[in-house]
Amino acid sequence: MNLPACMQVFERGWLSSNNILFIAEQQTALVDSGYLSHAPQTLALLQQALAGRPLDLLLNTHLHSDHCGGNALLQQTYACRTLIPQADAAAVAAWDQARLPYEATGQQCARFGFDAVIAPGDRLQLGGLEWQVLGAPGHDPHSIILYCPQEAILISADALWEHGFGVIFPELEGESGFAEQAAVLQTISELAPRLVIPGHGAPFSDVPGALQRAESRLAYLAAEPKRNARNALKVMLAFLLLERRQIALSTVVGQLGDKRLMRAAAQQLDMPPELLMSELAAELVRAGAARLEGDLLINGR
Repeated sequence: MNLPACMQVFERGWLSSNNILFIAEQQTALVDSGYLSHAPQTLALLQQALAGRPLDLLLNTHLHSDHCGGNALLQQTYACRTLIPQADAAAVAAWDQARLPYEATGQQCARFGFDAVIAPGDRLQLGGLEWQVLGAPGHDPHSIILYCPQEAILISADALWEHGFGVIFPELEGESGFAEQAAVLQTISELAPRLVIPGHGAPFSDVPGALQRAESRLAYLAAEPKRNARNALKVMLAFLLLERRQIALSTVVGQLGDKRLMRAAAQQLDMPPELLMSELAAELVRAGAARLEGDLLINGR
């Protein structure tokens, strides 16, 4: 992986984002904290790596539940200083569920606070290295990514994975997201990092190949926005399945009218909810991610 000695990557599954730990003489810091149900595991990984040292700083690239669900437990344990994207500050301060994504997706996140904000153009010291804060709208309009010119390392969150990127959520509700995602991919191309640490999956060095795959995927989705809506619903269904291990399809059908982002995606597809969920479940089964027993969808991983 060829990381600097000050950095460790805890590669997690799809329910929790990866965590990036920095240990330097002056400060320890963690980028992203994983999902709520995995918070004890996140804490155990940290405690083992820190070997008695406290966690001084916690930073979130964006506030989707799989990236910040461990915040509350880490704050309770370490009283760490916490930085979040500036554009989310008012919503977090008021814990405004209308502006936060948790109820809208049917996911969980314990309430947490913050001490300061970060915004595109800022510079941070992590692990004794300087990191540039760059805006990365597309998947999430308020997301940031981090780039270290000295090491040519990019922490890309969900803006770029080795095989794709995160769901373009703004497009579900009629907001622009495809153009912003294209601009982020162009920015990453111009940076030409030697190593990318994504929000999910292993760090990778074939950045041109990943960018080519991401650009092709984006063109496919943008050509027919219903494809993005269908992918979004399948991802949200898969997430619920990973969290709960099994779920009745009738329960998810009921949530389509109750959870804002699920409802928005379903409206774009204009299909009967029962048929839509049946088709998405069948896709998960064919992919080996689930098995179906009557109305019950069971995690297959």
